[in-house]
Amino acid sequence: MFAVLKTGGKQYKVASGDVLRVEKLDAAAGETVQFNEILMVGDQVGAPLVADAGVQAEVIDQIKGVKTINFVKRRRKHSSKRTKGHRQQLTLLKVTEILAKGAGKSGVKAAINGAGVSVAALDAAAPKKAAKKPAKKAEPKAEKPAPKKEAAPKKAAPKKAAPKKAAAKAEADDLTRISGVGPVIVKKLHDLGVTTFAEIAAWSKDDIAAMDEKLNFKGRIDRDEWLKQAKELAKG
Repeated sequence: MFAVLKTGGKQYKVASGDVLRVEKLDAAAGETVQFNEILMVGDQVGAPLVADAGVQAEVIDQIKGVKTINFVKRRRKHSSKRTKGHRQQLTLLKVTEILAKGAGKSGVKAAINGAGVSVAALDAAAPKKAAKKPAKKAEPKAEKPAPKKEAAPKKAAPKKAAPKKAAAKAEADDLTRISGVGPVIVKKLHDLGVTTFAEIAAWSKDDIAAMDEKLNFKGRIDRDEWLKQAKELAKG
């Protein structure tokens, strides 16, 4: 039997005994973790997830992916060059069991990504938009009887100018363009009210320390030079 699981914003088709690499999980080598975001088990397709299904896997090791080189060159008056290497942190797993039912009562630790928050938990914590109520239709007013004498035509009152609508908020920037920021981190930043490059570029040292603690990054913002990247991206 096979299953399709979701973790780190990616989908994997797995069977018992398969070895795969996923984005870093908060687990040590030798631990058993359980993926609860299951899109498909055998012939059963979720809508979008299969209820009470799970995939259990043993953590083999914490590894790093192949090094990638990012080179940026700007041809302007003040030209600049930048070369930066990156190795994605990964977790090596071996699938041990596929559960079509009973995952909720298995007692196995849930697979949590390196940011310390599971994707399922983020989706559950996201505020749901309230459904808009349909506007009530105005009831037609009763017609007044016409006056016997013809009244002098009244001058039409000048129409008041309609108030201008408030300017729409600027659209959120694509924060994944910052190296080291993935879809899960973007959701957490949006929950904290951070949606644009300009906001990140304006962070102070105290703001960076507070964000490191909230995102459980331990200096990652400075290491990956978020502020420098955000300033360049904000310029367009």
